[in-house]
Amino acid sequence: MVAQTYLDKPFLVDNLKFDLRIYVLLYGVNPLKIYLFEDGLARFATTPYQSAKESDITDLFMHLTNYSINKKASTFVQNQNEDGSTAPGETSTPCHKRSLKEIYKILEGQGLSTQELKDNIEGLIVKTIITG
Repeated sequence: MVAQTYLDKPFLVDNLKFDLRIYVLLYGVNPLKIYLFEDGLARFATTPYQSAKESDITDLFMHLTNYSINKKASTFVQNQNEDGSTAPGETSTPCHKRSLKEIYKILEGQGLSTQELKDNIEGLIVKTIITG
């Protein structure tokens, strides 16, 4: 069972909802050893986000970030390079799967602290594993 709250005003990149896939290895429990892979994935919805209304709440391409759903959208852009960014000199739409490093670059370009985000993510991972 997953319990969550729907955020009507989520943080967006390129006006799209996204989620982060972060890879963690639990190597030992006594002593506790956790390894966090420095890169991961960001998966994007394929329809620009608008504040949820009852009429569009069923628009899976706007509200969900699952690759298995969004790859079927006519607007889905397959990766052209390793990090999922638009290649230099191209004006095409960025890909709908991008590297975590590319997301950090975008956030830094907006003046946001990626170190604080990384620290918070690390803290959540440790707390989640300790809870288990």
